[in-house]
Amino acid sequence: MDLLLDPSSWAILALVGFIAGFIDAVSGGGGLLSIPALLTMGVSPHMALGTNKLAASFGSSMAAYTYYKQRLFTPSLWYHTFIATFIGAVLGTFIVYLIDNQWLEKWLPIMIIAIALYTLFQPNAMGDNNHKIPTRRKSKIKQWLQGLPLGFYDGFAGPGIGAFWTVSSTGLHQLPLLYSCGLARAMTFTSNLTSLIIFIVLGKVHIGVGLSMGLCMMAGSYLGAHSAIKFGLPFIRPIFITVILLIAAQLVWSAWL
Repeated sequence: MDLLLDPSSWAILALVGFIAGFIDAVSGGGGLLSIPALLTMGVSPHMALGTNKLAASFGSSMAAYTYYKQRLFTPSLWYHTFIATFIGAVLGTFIVYLIDNQWLEKWLPIMIIAIALYTLFQPNAMGDNNHKIPTRRKSKIKQWLQGLPLGFYDGFAGPGIGAFWTVSSTGLHQLPLLYSCGLARAMTFTSNLTSLIIFIVLGKVHIGVGLSMGLCMMAGSYLGAHSAIKFGLPFIRPIFITVILLIAAQLVWSAWL
């Protein structure tokens, strides 16, 4: 694809990439910024999705690595989640080309708003002091029940995936918040990379734009992950709720109005 951008457009995409990376590392939802930005620059919808997966793979890899280095994520404990997320992402990415997703577009905002309200009014929705640090592999069944549908959803659509991962990890596995964030970033990297490979095969990725945004997302993700780790729940919770409400509002606008 031949896409000509002036310097100001490159600067806007770079700034959007940085902010999106920061938000993704803290709460998820950076695609709410990056995908509309690509569409505004004249990138076609499927190309925007594929290009965003390239950029998001950079950001999520940095965030996942940061949480891993801080010992907030242990890959060996989540073997089945990796496999389930990979399979789900493959299925979701292919099926998005085959079926009408209008139903999902209309009901997804309701699902995300429900998560926001649950998080807002349930004090322990994002973890509390009674949630224990994971030291052994969690239930294989629960890992598959979580990873397969969330991987599918990220391959199929993606908005709010970080919120789904964080809340479900706390509920299913009783993880402390930062450990839920670590698992969420690792698994979104898995689904991002899986979908990216498929989009590349389908010729739906603008490499230059994706790489430039991806480098900016890496910088934003680095800052966001370290901020989340340093300041914890009081920092993450308001950003989390704000982001998922904005995602829901944007989806309501596009699907219902």
